Amino acid sequence: MKRITVLTVAIGLLPVSLLLASPDEDMKASVAVHPAKISKEDTTGLIFERANMVRTEHGDNTTLDVTTLLSSDKKFASGMYKSGKTRFEITEPYGVDEFMYFIEGGVTLTSSDGNAMVVSAGEAVTIPKEWTGVWDTDGYTKIWVIYSEDGSGLE
Repeated sequence: MKRITVLTVAIGLLPVSLLLASPDEDMKASVAVHPAKISKEDTTGLIFERANMVRTEHGDNTTLDVTTLLSSDKKFASGMYKSGKTRFEITEPYGVDEFMYFIEGGVTLTSSDGNAMVVSAGEAVTIPKEWTGVWDTDGYTKIWVIYSEDGSGLE
């Protein structure tokens, strides 16, 4: 059912009443929401041909990133990412909870206590938002899923 709101405003000295109709529930329900898919073909690299692909240059390294879903509350996202050789130390907590499935390449994650973990193609890892350590890779392609309670890191 449509809700009608009457808004009275003054134009000069004359009051003018406007009738505003809000969308009815049937109209809201007709907006389709679809699942996000990364196809087998996408995983071969075709996903990086999408119009929403973001290319970033970091010195000699180029990264490619495609977000396939950003939830309506902006706290959850998924996509696919490709990077060349990189090494960086994460001294502040990682900031988001991230699940990663490596399609190509891999990464060595050395936690700040010295514990090292190698994650290779065909394997997955979940990094908690509190993690600190060293990220070291010769390059990789991954599918990623991120949860961020306050939405940071998902823009």
